[in-house]
Amino acid sequence: MKDPRLPKLASVLLDHSLKLKKGERVLIKGHHTTKPLIAELIDQTYEKGAYPYIELLDDEIGRHLSMGYQKDQLETQAAWALKKYEDVDAVIAIIAEENDAEMAEVPSEKFQLRGEVFKPVQEFYINNRRWVLLNYPTPALAQKAGMSTKSFTDFLLKVCTADYEKMERAFEPLKKLMENTDRVRIIAPGTDLSFSIKDIPVVPCAGEANIPDGEIYTAPVKDSVNGTISFNTPCPYRGVMYKNVSLTFKDGKIIEAEADQKEKIERIFDTDEGARYTGEFALGVNPYILDPMGDILFDEKIGGSLHFTPGEAYEDADNGNRSSVHWDMVLIQRAEYGGGEIYFDDVLIRKDGIFVLEELNGLNPEKLK
Repeated sequence: MKDPRLPKLASVLLDHSLKLKKGERVLIKGHHTTKPLIAELIDQTYEKGAYPYIELLDDEIGRHLSMGYQKDQLETQAAWALKKYEDVDAVIAIIAEENDAEMAEVPSEKFQLRGEVFKPVQEFYINNRRWVLLNYPTPALAQKAGMSTKSFTDFLLKVCTADYEKMERAFEPLKKLMENTDRVRIIAPGTDLSFSIKDIPVVPCAGEANIPDGEIYTAPVKDSVNGTISFNTPCPYRGVMYKNVSLTFKDGKIIEAEADQKEKIERIFDTDEGARYTGEFALGVNPYILDPMGDILFDEKIGGSLHFTPGEAYEDADNGNRSSVHWDMVLIQRAEYGGGEIYFDDVLIRKDGIFVLEELNGLNPEKLK
C-alpha cells in the first residue's frame, strides 16, 4: 500500500524545490528501493504537463565499476552525462543508502580521478539546472540514526515536509546581516576560529536544493582563516568515518589536522592545493534535526550547528578556492553539546545554538516548528 505521505513529499520536490512548469523535462535519479517515490513523481510530473526521465542507481554495481576506472573510460561516460543534463531542465536525485561503507575499498586515486573528470559535468548541472537532492528511508540509514526503520521513516518524512516557505522568510534578516559582515569569530570547546566573509555572497537554503534543508552558507575569504576548530560530530568521507577531527589554520591554510585516523585525513588534505583551504561556512537551523547520524545531508542541517568545509567553494558563494575535495564538517553548539558562541564583527549573534538578536528570532526552534 502506498504511503499517504509520499504525494506530499513529491509535491514539495516538484512545486517548492523545482517549481516545475508545463513542458519542462525533469531527470529523476534514484536507487531501486526508491521506486514508490519515483512512481509518485512520474504521475505528478505528467499531471503538470511536464516530462519525466528516469535513471536507476545501484551502489554495488557502482563499486565494481569504480574499482577499475580509467581516464578514457570516464571521459566517455562524462560526455554522455553532460549531454543528458543539457537536455533537461531539472534534476531530482534520491539516495537510498543500503551500506554506507560500500565504497570504502575503492582506492582513493579512483575517486580522485572520477572527481577530476566529472567536475565540469557536476559544475554544469549545479550551476545551470534546477536540482534537488534527498535521502530516502532505508534500514541502513535508520541503523545509522539509531532508530527502528519505522521510526526513522516517520522522522525523515516529517523533516522533509517541513514548512520551508516559513523558513525561507525567516532567513531574510540573517542573509542581510551576513552580507554586511566582515569578521566572524567562532568559540566552542577546543575552538577559537576567526575569518572574514566580506563581499562573499550569502545563500539561504530552504528546500530548493536539499531535502531535508535548513542552512545558510557563504565562504571565508580564502586566506583569512586563523585559529583552531574542533568538530564534535563524526565526519564521513567516501565511506570512512573520521572522529575527533580538529583543524588548525594559518592565513587560510590547514597547517595541522588531528583525527582518530590522522594519516588518512592528512592524505585527503594533500589531494590538491585547494584541499587545505576552505570553500564554505554555514549555519544549520532545522528544528527537527538535533543529533548527528553520520550522514552529511542531515547533519549539516542540525539546529544550532555550523559547518566548515575544506575544499571546493560553490560558484554562487565563491571565494576562488578550487579542489576535488568538498568536505562538510559539523560543529553543534547547543548547550548539551558543550555550547558555543558566534560573533559577527564582535557582536554576539548566536549563543549555545540560539540566535540572540531580535531580528533573527524567527530562526529559533520554537518559531520554525
